[in-house]
Amino acid sequence: MKAEPEAGDGAARAESVSEFTRRVKVLLEGGLRPGWVRGEVSNLRAQASGHVYFSLKDAGAQVSAVLFRGDAARQTVRLRDGQQVVVYGEVSVYETRGQYQLIVRAVVEDGVGRLQQEFERLKRQLAAEGLFAPERKRPLPAMPATVGFITSPTGAAVQDFMRILTRRGWRGRLVVLPAKVQGAGAAEELGAMLALAQELELFDLLVIGRGGGSLEDLWAFNEEPLVRAVAGCRVPVISAVGHEIDFTLCDFAADVRAETPSAAAELISSPFVQCAERVAQAEAAMRAAGEGAVARAGERLDHARSRLRLLTPAAQIEQGCLRLDDLANRLAAALRATLQLRGQRLGEIRARLAQASPETRVQLGSHQLLSLYKRLQAASPASVLHRGFAIVRDEQGQPVARRAAIRAGQRLSAEFSDGAVPVQAEP
Repeated sequence: MKAEPEAGDGAARAESVSEFTRRVKVLLEGGLRPGWVRGEVSNLRAQASGHVYFSLKDAGAQVSAVLFRGDAARQTVRLRDGQQVVVYGEVSVYETRGQYQLIVRAVVEDGVGRLQQEFERLKRQLAAEGLFAPERKRPLPAMPATVGFITSPTGAAVQDFMRILTRRGWRGRLVVLPAKVQGAGAAEELGAMLALAQELELFDLLVIGRGGGSLEDLWAFNEEPLVRAVAGCRVPVISAVGHEIDFTLCDFAADVRAETPSAAAELISSPFVQCAERVAQAEAAMRAAGEGAVARAGERLDHARSRLRLLTPAAQIEQGCLRLDDLANRLAAALRATLQLRGQRLGEIRARLAQASPETRVQLGSHQLLSLYKRLQAASPASVLHRGFAIVRDEQGQPVARRAAIRAGQRLSAEFSDGAVPVQAEP
């Protein structure tokens, strides 16, 4: 049996963590020469300082790697997640965390990454089977009453989704069906929730998705069982995975692909918003039509009341009295004017008679005076009115001489020999 070290001896020879880590650093950095390493890039992070951090992995292991700013500026290869590369560098130990990492000095692209290759292979296979065919796609319900969102209940995607539906006033019911969206077992949980949603028979529409990430983060949505489950779902499905530039196989299998979960929320709520706007417009139009009809009916009622008042015996007597007084005043005024005019004429004639006393001129003057008197009588307004003519006057009482001076709807008065009548010009 191997003897256990005594506690006293061990305590006396114990190293501090810093000393132990420093010894590991010396052993690793001194014992491993720089060399070339092949792997797939993942978890890529470019810092504002210019340094680039990423992981280099294959099917069996992964190692942290860093490309410092000076070395990064010299590279011709632009790193991205899922890219297969060959890098040259040396091992180093970051003592603060006790973590070893690969300090990369050069990067050479080594073809498409394993995950990307698997994505393209599976995409070609399922497309050949017809899972992505346009004729398999179903139209989305215009006004879904109940929508199921299969996603992580703690992710930002579901919060953005609900915020947009609330902001746009959507009145349906949203049920979040919780499932892992990343890592081992995520595809199985997503598929199980998809099957459960169909069994419940509560949903008019299903959304499956999550926020953005690397190809590795989104890989659950590329796994064949889940893609087939989405394609075979009896309920219409919207796939809303990642950002605008992210594509997964679920996007091709679903009935509709939304660029983001937020875009899916806008797609669902847009018909409701449009319908609500049409209802608001119809309500405004009906209100305006009702108010207009009431106003017109009120005007007709007021007009009928006015006419009824004018047709009563008392109103007729009052109107007759008003017309009689008006005619009497006009007659008195006409007589006064005529007498005044005759007096003026008589004065002129007397003056002229006094100047020309012969009898003949007196008789001629008398005939001329009689002729002028008859012409005056014929030209007087009263004489014209007695012959069947009428004088049309405007609102100010001024005679209207031409039809062109009358506008449609203008209120006028027609003066006859026995009185005036109010009239209105028709259009």
